[in-house]
Amino acid sequence: MAEATLERPDLPPLVSPAANGGILEVFRRRYLLKLLVRREISARYQGSVLGLLWSYLNPLSQFLIYYVVFGIIMGRNRTEAYPIHLFTGLVIVHFFCETLTAGTRSIVRNRRIVEKMALPREMFPVASMLVSAFHIGPQLVILVIAAAFWGWVPDVTGLMAAVLGLLVCASLGTSLALIFSAANVFLRDIGNGVSILTNFVRFGVPMMYPYENVASGLKDSPHLIQLYLANPIAEAVLLFQRGFWVGATHHPQATIAHQLPSHLFLRGGVALVACLLLLAFSQLAFSRLEGKMPERL
Repeated sequence: MAEATLERPDLPPLVSPAANGGILEVFRRRYLLKLLVRREISARYQGSVLGLLWSYLNPLSQFLIYYVVFGIIMGRNRTEAYPIHLFTGLVIVHFFCETLTAGTRSIVRNRRIVEKMALPREMFPVASMLVSAFHIGPQLVILVIAAAFWGWVPDVTGLMAAVLGLLVCASLGTSLALIFSAANVFLRDIGNGVSILTNFVRFGVPMMYPYENVASGLKDSPHLIQLYLANPIAEAVLLFQRGFWVGATHHPQATIAHQLPSHLFLRGGVALVACLLLLAFSQLAFSRLEGKMPERL
């Protein structure tokens, strides 16, 4: 009887829990995604007295450490509105690094859910990115207050640049989180390797030093400048600085002309397209590997 049932042509084929529509299916199941994001946020502050206040204290402490070391001790305070310059980069870098590290470990960390529930496994890296985006809120509050203290006035072009920078960072972080989360299932050393990789990110972007130093230091090697700007995170930091730091300087137009690369929006748009193409490739690679995940978990 069972064999006859399986052979009936009017019944749909059996579909494994891994078979899904990828990231599009993740957003079609927004209810599950919302629950997962809430679960991740609640778990992070479970048993904590200060709770969400840590989202303000952590970036604020990092800002103070970087500012004291690089701004005061090492004398980098010669950059105009240096605290704002530093903190704008810190927000973007923290968003990317948290998305990448948490996303890489997301599937292994949620192995029990993966084994028991039929849901798209891309949901876990995507949820990690959304949790990281949630924590940008407190950091932006600190940034806006500090920038306003330095005389920042919001402008539409600057805010568009900041949004573009966030999109570049979110798409790149999610792309790499998809690839590394799948790889981490088969080789757990990947998670530790990613943690080391994020240490280099902080020094590969114009956060603790201005882009002007890069342009002047490599003026005899323009191809190296272009290679530096090919880093999407560097572009995202520069776009975010266009949104907040530039308006905090005394002469914003002069700052744009002399301390930011030319065609910043065009570069940012190209970076976003490249990151979206990488996201499509990451989705394809993830789909090839996810069928083997349950037996390795």
